[in-house]
Amino acid sequence: MARFGISSNKTFGVSIPELRRIAKEAGKNHSLALDLWKSGYHEARIIASLIDEPEKVTPGQMDKWAGDFDSWDVCDQCCSNLFDKTPFAYRKIKEWSSSKKEFVKRAAFALLAVMAVHDKKADDKVYIKFFPIIKRESTDERNFVRKAVNWALRSIGKRNGMLRKEALRLSGEIQKIDSKTAKWIASDAIRELENRNIIKRIKK
Repeated sequence: MARFGISSNKTFGVSIPELRRIAKEAGKNHSLALDLWKSGYHEARIIASLIDEPEKVTPGQMDKWAGDFDSWDVCDQCCSNLFDKTPFAYRKIKEWSSSKKEFVKRAAFALLAVMAVHDKKADDKVYIKFFPIIKRESTDERNFVRKAVNWALRSIGKRNGMLRKEALRLSGEIQKIDSKTAKWIASDAIRELENRNIIKRIKK
């Protein structure tokens, strides 16, 4: 786990499939989710994200949990299992995107990437309005932030043909920024969005 950049602090080493099995057996339970999160254990927090009830999650809880993130996998699990199902997701993306904390800022872009995949009904304009934020944060050299910014850019570009063209245009702008990180984010996004298989999938 440490080799993949996952925190080994208060960690048991239980696999994600096993955690999902445990969560399914436990069932949805907001109160239990809060208690599990307070325990501080790595796997307990992932289970918390799986069993919590989105309709009972508050903006304050989202801020608290994001502030507690100390590992990219817990961050990403919370974004894809829980935060994306709340009505506060897009608001938090905007708020967290300027955070000085590495994993809070990662949460902003991980959540944006997840919403681009999960929110099938969202209008294209919803994502285009985040382009200035993606461009602004493309120079953040911290590893877990830059990878999340890149992830968000690629995910938006893969939603449909129009957003692919817009994401490529934005990537071209980012590529011109005098920043090694920005150039990597842009080049990697362009490489994927110009992949023939990706283009074929988008057209379908």
